[in-house]
Amino acid sequence: MNLEGRKIVINKPIAELIELLKNPQNYEQLMPEGLQKFEAISDGFKFALKGMPEIALKLGEITENRAVLKSASSSLDFELATALNAVSETQTEAQMFFEGKFNPFIKMMVEKPLQNFMDALTDKIEKLYA
Repeated sequence: MNLEGRKIVINKPIAELIELLKNPQNYEQLMPEGLQKFEAISDGFKFALKGMPEIALKLGEITENRAVLKSASSSLDFELATALNAVSETQTEAQMFFEGKFNPFIKMMVEKPLQNFMDALTDKIEKLYA
């Protein structure tokens, strides 16, 4: 299952965004409304949103133009990647991509909530940095 978020332009240099995304604690400010729990751990974080189960994510590959979060659960195989492209010295284009391997039943249950989550994250980032 693959999902795509919309492209947004952030008023921060790409290097500053990469530094922000390297620190698990910084993800708390990016979480959408309805956050009920957030706990940063050494290589990632756990969070719970209203009406959803707790999710644990770990930091994956972080390069100069891409930051990846992976599922910390061995029973769920997915990643949430953010592609970053410098528009100028002070602006960066960002877009999220979700890729997961789920059986058809799970896919049917999680596809819409995941798309809504990505949209909410994008809206929050845009509100903070646009």
